[in-house]
Amino acid sequence: MTPADEILDIVDENDEVIGQAPRGEAYTRGMRHRCAFILVRDAEGRIFVHRRTPTKLVFPSLYDMFVGGVVGAGESYDEAALREAEEELGVSGLPRPVPLFKFLYENGERTWWSAVYEVRCELPVHPQAEEIAWHDFLPEEELERRLTEWEWTPDGLAAYERLRESGTQPS
Repeated sequence: MTPADEILDIVDENDEVIGQAPRGEAYTRGMRHRCAFILVRDAEGRIFVHRRTPTKLVFPSLYDMFVGGVVGAGESYDEAALREAEEELGVSGLPRPVPLFKFLYENGERTWWSAVYEVRCELPVHPQAEEIAWHDFLPEEELERRLTEWEWTPDGLAAYERLRESGTQPS
């Protein structure tokens, strides 16, 4: 099965499930679905930043300060957050990511409910080559400087801006 074939729950403006569709169809038709975003910090408090591979279905080759992805049909946000973090970081045994907030991302073409989490990863990471072309743990000051220098995923940038505005300080 390819990523485009993965079945997603389709949701309404209140995040209530109204149907299901393959990921590729959901993307093509702009159907609202669910995603989990996980801000990962290492033992020193630095943030995991990566550049997506050019083969990604959405936002190829852009930088992101969150790992994560779509929530599968019937899967909870919490389950997806842990699964996605472990898959993308190439680790197992992460602590359960802590939920921070949820928001509706919309950009005119795409829309999804976005649950934002944080987790501390003190394990050596081995990022998934199909997902991540480059990665590093950056001090927050460097990440802030790079916000104007690199091209970021618009949904990740929206989540990061909401995180800063909310006063929720990741640990």
